[in-house]
Amino acid sequence: MKKFLALILTLVMALSLVACGASNDADAEGGDGDAASIKIGYVYIGDENEGYTAAHMDGIHAAMEKLGISKDAIVEYTVIPEDETCYDKCCDLAEAGCNVIFTNSYGHQTYCAQAAAEYPEIQFVSMTGDFAAISGLDNFCNAFPHTYESRYVSGVVAGMKLAELIKDNKIPADGFDKDGNVKIGYVGAFPYAEVKSGYTAFYLGVKSIVENVVMDVQFTNSWFDQTKEGETAKFLMSRGCVIIGQHADSTGAPAAVQEAQNKEGKVAYSVGYNVDMLQVAPTAALTSSQNNWEAYYEYALSKVLAREKIDTNWSEGYAKDAVMISALGESCAEGTQAKVDEVIAGIKDGSVKVFDTANFTVGGKTLESAPVDLSYGSWDSNGNFNEIYHGDTVEAIVDGAFAESVFRSAPYFQLDIDGINLLTNEG
Repeated sequence: MKKFLALILTLVMALSLVACGASNDADAEGGDGDAASIKIGYVYIGDENEGYTAAHMDGIHAAMEKLGISKDAIVEYTVIPEDETCYDKCCDLAEAGCNVIFTNSYGHQTYCAQAAAEYPEIQFVSMTGDFAAISGLDNFCNAFPHTYESRYVSGVVAGMKLAELIKDNKIPADGFDKDGNVKIGYVGAFPYAEVKSGYTAFYLGVKSIVENVVMDVQFTNSWFDQTKEGETAKFLMSRGCVIIGQHADSTGAPAAVQEAQNKEGKVAYSVGYNVDMLQVAPTAALTSSQNNWEAYYEYALSKVLAREKIDTNWSEGYAKDAVMISALGESCAEGTQAKVDEVIAGIKDGSVKVFDTANFTVGGKTLESAPVDLSYGSWDSNGNFNEIYHGDTVEAIVDGAFAESVFRSAPYFQLDIDGINLLTNEG
C-alpha cells in the first residue's frame, strides 16, 4: 500500500514542488542559516570499520564542525542492507524530524526514493544514485564526485613505479605477456559503470606513463569482503601482475600484496581506495584514490541552512577539491610527486582529459561516438530492459573525450577498451 501511495505522491510532487527539499517552513530547512535548528539523518551501508563508509562519516562530521553544526544534530544508522530496511530507516529518520536524509550506497537508491515520495517536505540524497533527475521527485537528489579523476592520478603514480621497475630490470619474466606488455591487475567489486569508469581511468593513468601495459580485472561481486579481495589480489599476482589496483572497500588486497612482498619477495605493489593503506601495507602501498566527501557535505548542508536548492545531480572533482589521492608511500618512484602535481594541474585547466579518445581504442578503433541512454530500469532474465524512468539518450563524446559525470552525477562509462582483460570467476 505504501508503495502505491508513493507512486501517487510522485505524480503530485512532479507538478507541485519547486525545489529539491525547499520548503516554506523555516524550521523544516534549518532556518535562515541557523545551525542549531538543523537535524540530519544518515543511512550507511557499512560502519567505521569499512573504508567507504568511514570516508563518508569523516566527511559529513568534518563539514558539520566547519559549519558550526552540533555533533548531536545527526542521527546515524550503520550496516543497513540494500533492501526494505533502508526504506524503514529513512522513514524513521523522517518521523524523527530530520530536515535532510542521506544514504550512501547505490542499492539504497530505490528505497530512499520511496521514502522521499512519502515525505515531500524533507530532502533526500542518494549517493551514487542515477535516477533523481528523471524520477519526478523534486526533493530527491543524487551526488557523486569525479572519482575517475583521482583514479587516473593514482594510475600515474603506479605508472611511475612501473617505469622505474622497467628501467632497473626488476620486473620478473612472468610480469610480461607474450607481446612484451607489462601486466597489472585490478580487484573490482561489481561490473557496474562506477567500477568500470574507475578501473579504465586507472589503466589510462598507468598507460600515460608506460605505453606497453595490459590489465587483468577480476570481480569479487561484493563491495566489502576482506578475504575475497585478498584472495583475488593473490590470484592476480599469480598471473604475474606487478601492480594491484582496487575498487573494493576493505584492506584485503593491499594486505595480500604486502604479505607477498614479505614472505615471497614478490615484486608487486598496491594502489588502494577510500583510505590510506600504508598502515596495512607500508612498503607495498603506493597511494589510494580518495573522495573528499567533506566538499560535498559542506555544500549540501550549507544549502539546507540557507533554504536553497541542492543540485539534483552534483558532481565535482579536483577543481573543487572533491577528490584526491592519499600520501605517497615510501616505495614510490623518484619524481612521482612532481608528476602528480603536473597532472592534477592539467585536469584542473582542462589540458588533461582522462577519457581522451586519442589515448584508447575499442575493438582496435578510435571512438567517434558513444551514445548513452540515461533511462533507468532493470534487465530481466531474457536480457530485455524494462524501463522504469525515461531519460534522454545523449552523445557522450564531446570535444574528443568521453564526458563522464556531466549528463548526470553517477558514472555511465560502460566501454570495454583495448588492453583491459575481464576475467571470469575461473580466471
